[in-house]
Amino acid sequence: MRAIGVCEFGGPDVLRVLDLPEPQAGPGEVRVRVHAAAVSPTDVMLRTGGHAVRMPGRRPPFVPGMDAAGVIDQIGPGVEGRLAVGQRVVALVLFTGPHGGAYAEQVVVPAASVVPAPEGMGLPDASTLPMNAMTARLALDVLDLPRGGTVAVSGAAGAVGGYAVELARADGLTVIADAASRDVETVRVFGADHVVERGAGIAERIRALVPEGVAGVVDGSAQTAELVPAIRDGGTLIELRGWQGPAERGIKVCPVMVTARISDTAGLDRLCRQAEAGVLTPRVAQVLPAAEAARAHRLLEAGGLRGRVVLDFS
Repeated sequence: MRAIGVCEFGGPDVLRVLDLPEPQAGPGEVRVRVHAAAVSPTDVMLRTGGHAVRMPGRRPPFVPGMDAAGVIDQIGPGVEGRLAVGQRVVALVLFTGPHGGAYAEQVVVPAASVVPAPEGMGLPDASTLPMNAMTARLALDVLDLPRGGTVAVSGAAGAVGGYAVELARADGLTVIADAASRDVETVRVFGADHVVERGAGIAERIRALVPEGVAGVVDGSAQTAELVPAIRDGGTLIELRGWQGPAERGIKVCPVMVTARISDTAGLDRLCRQAEAGVLTPRVAQVLPAAEAARAHRLLEAGGLRGRVVLDFS
């Protein structure tokens, strides 16, 4: 099968079209004929060697990708009846696992990581849901704010940040979100109650709205220490890129990793049903042929994307 991967770590040009053996679904697994794979920052980390510590003893090639959408073409022994050959699905893929990531024509994953794709949604859009929406869901669950509470979301125009705003509103939270001037209306459509200018001084602008500080922040833009002053004493900062602090005034810094939810079938299915119902708004910045993965990584690293670049394996 055709896949995109790296044999050495480095810049975007180390991504290569590979010819790999066709994987076979084992017990409790399904094989998905991938049509679309979303490109995310964690894929860049794999390409540059940032995840090497999580793959001791593994040898190249390494295939990136945590988000796949496609059609089941093989079911392994012992898989329950909720999945069937020919079914349109999304999959949350653990690229550090034995089968590699989602940048491939076929990917084998545990059945627990696969759910039906949203009805009426194209597979490129659907491919942006698994890792991005589940990361947002995990962040809000760790915060565990009561209905009516206030959360601030940075990077609200991005993929994870946008989903965090929409999910927080669905949870009954008041949302303060940041945005550049060109993104203000988009972030309001997501459901933000208040939109502040992004960048330096964001904490002061949040405090102007909530003088005592917010109970929790989801940091979708890696602003880290700049957001701490916006949080009230004893509040919580959710970090998506691994920053661990320090923070003062009893503020808890909680790095979260979506791998904690890799087998959360019910959670992933709920996110897809919320997308089906219009609660979540998938956004695709661009669809590129799979062979142009290096270009996709350059676009991501250049910044300014509103949504995900998606690789087309169909």
